[in-house]
Parts: sequence; structure tokens; C-alpha cells
Amino acid sequence: MEKNDEVISVLARIRDRRTMKRLFGEIFTPRERKDIALRWQLMKMLAEGVSQRRVAEKLGISLCKITRGARVLRKRGSTSRALLGTNRHGRARTAQRSRKRNGHAFRT
Repeated sequence: MEKNDEVISVLARIRDRRTMKRLFGEIFTPRERKDIALRWQLMKMLAEGVSQRRVAEKLGISLCKITRGARVLRKRGSTSRALLGTNRHGRARTAQRSRKRNGHAFRT
């Protein structure tokens, strides 16, 4: 079993926010928690269509970190992309639903 597998198994068993927050406080330093939150924030901003340069300015981080995040969002099968609800290009999906009109499917 890989070292990460055990930690991942423990995290997967946690079902409530309060327990997860307490565990994060116990195993991560304040700096590590801040880094994780910052990385998630940059992924959210990219998913919302904010430019990489604007994300860098707003969050005060390098374009290299942001480029990595953008690459993850473009990757087929990306878990981050699925959790953020973005398409393959890292853009937020619009609420679309199909409906049929005269036998043809339309997006609304």
C-alpha cells in the first residue's frame, strides 16, 4: 500500500465537515492549510473563467502555479474539473438542459 493510500482511506471515511476540519487542524500546519485553500481558490477562479494573469494578481501567486492548475482543469478525466463543474477547457459549465422540439434536441 502506498503511503498516500492510507491517508486517502482515512479522509474518505470522514462524513462530516467538523471532523474533517479538526483533522486538518491536527495534521496540517497553518501554512499547509493556507496553501491547500489557495490552490483550491485558484482552481475555482480558473473554472469561473478568470484569466491566469488576473488570478496571479488577485491571489499574489506565480503564473507557474496557475498554469499547472489550468492544465489540470483541461485534462480529460480530471477530478478537480468534475468537482468544480467545468468543461474540458476549464470553463464553468452553464446549466444546460435538452428539450425536444419537433423531434430535434435543443439546448436551452
